[in-house]
Amino acid sequence: MRHVTLRMLRVFAAVARQSSVTAAAKELHLTQPAVTMQVKELERSCGAPLFERMGRRIYLTEAGRELAACAANVTENLRETQERLDALRGLKKGLLKLGAVSTAQYFAPALLAAFTRLHSDVNVRFSVGNREETVRHLAENEIDLAIMGRPPREIETLAEPFARHPLIIIAAPSHPLAGKRRVPLKKLESERFLIREEGSGTRASMERVFAQAQLTYQASMEMNSNETIKQTVIAGMGISFISAHTVGLELKARKLAALDVVGLPVVRDWFVIHRKDKRLSPIAAAFRSFVLENGSRIIAKAAS
Repeated sequence: MRHVTLRMLRVFAAVARQSSVTAAAKELHLTQPAVTMQVKELERSCGAPLFERMGRRIYLTEAGRELAACAANVTENLRETQERLDALRGLKKGLLKLGAVSTAQYFAPALLAAFTRLHSDVNVRFSVGNREETVRHLAENEIDLAIMGRPPREIETLAEPFARHPLIIIAAPSHPLAGKRRVPLKKLESERFLIREEGSGTRASMERVFAQAQLTYQASMEMNSNETIKQTVIAGMGISFISAHTVGLELKARKLAALDVVGLPVVRDWFVIHRKDKRLSPIAAAFRSFVLENGSRIIAKAAS
């Protein structure tokens, strides 16, 4: 590996990404023989084949997958180093890779919009997923920062709270309990609940609430989308435990009602999180500071 060059790694990464020497050559503006030569030279340096051909496509071997992970780390380290060098020269630009759990997608764009107004040269790569997906992105260093409602236990992270996160139970306005005062949680045991999928932070919070009260709930339908849950509740097919930050517009328009349940809302925190061993780029560190200082105010406005 001592003789491996960045040019070899870039060519290899393009072939791996495209699964085609022809497509990689086109992407890199090189000839096919030049790409093939670089790949063969890299295979000689590694002492193992990196690709295998099946039909018209080529696939990574086990050695190729190892090298692809290495190439990704090298590329990421170079990007972060360039951003730190730019910061030393007083330049405020770079790539911010932000991940958010799906419930946070209702306000995260407002955070990004406010931040990019101050840093117009920033490029943003924004990904949304459930809690398990977001934790995986953190673990695999695919994102710089994550916005989540509960810090992960699976990996070591630095998690800082920046805003309160209320969770409520919603129903259609025509529901018999809508408008009732001080509804006991036990009264909801007979209700049909529309719940989030396994791996969702909202579902985990709901399960804790009922477990702590030593109560059960009836799950009539499982969904992986807050939007689908909201529309299904509006249609009168059940009630749901959900983040108040996802239903502000519907509550204001009286398409949904928040039930007045004893012990609710459950108020958690929103956290901005990064891996403990992650050295944040200047732009990622700037976004983290911005969220800690301004996040609560921006969320309150976005969710109203």
